[in-house]
Amino acid sequence: RQQPALQPGNAVSLTWRARLDEHLGEYKVELLTSHAARLMEAPVALYGLATIAALLRLLPERDPHPALHEGLGILIAHLDDPQLAPALVIRFELAMLAELGFGLELARCAVTGAMEELSHVSPKSGRAVSRKAAQPYLDRLLALPPFLSEGQGGRKPSAADIAAGFALTGHFLRRYLWEPRGLLEPPERLRLLELAAKIH
Repeated sequence: RQQPALQPGNAVSLTWRARLDEHLGEYKVELLTSHAARLMEAPVALYGLATIAALLRLLPERDPHPALHEGLGILIAHLDDPQLAPALVIRFELAMLAELGFGLELARCAVTGAMEELSHVSPKSGRAVSRKAAQPYLDRLLALPPFLSEGQGGRKPSAADIAAGFALTGHFLRRYLWEPRGLLEPPERLRLLELAAKIH
């Protein structure tokens, strides 16, 4: 009976009731905003939503994450925009890592302390490296796309920027979230990468 309301992407109000906390209880469901019909029309939205849902399932049960909830609302509002969606998903993946204690430090160079010309990230420490400091180690560093480094978000991300962003977050998601749980990268994320490459 609640199937129309309980669709991925919809905003609902849930009220759980039980006589005792350890009882199974039941939910009262109220649909607040329906997004599902709009999102179903855009392939990038469907794959983006499935990618994010797979990540959110890894959060500890009953553990509140208001910052992720707010970010998810922004993401869902723009997920059907093929130009914006891939970059927003990458930003959400970064937020997810940070929320679980594996945040990357992308505002300052780990070597020089500089806040300008940040171009790479150490795959070990997750800290940004400036263009000059990165030169001797380019084969060992991950690319940092300009739209993820502070003060360099003015231009629209290119296909290479989006690919670099997904490679960056993918490296740390595998290292900290998927591999320790014996999980593979969600197939929907791989499809999202393919779509993003065509879009950009």
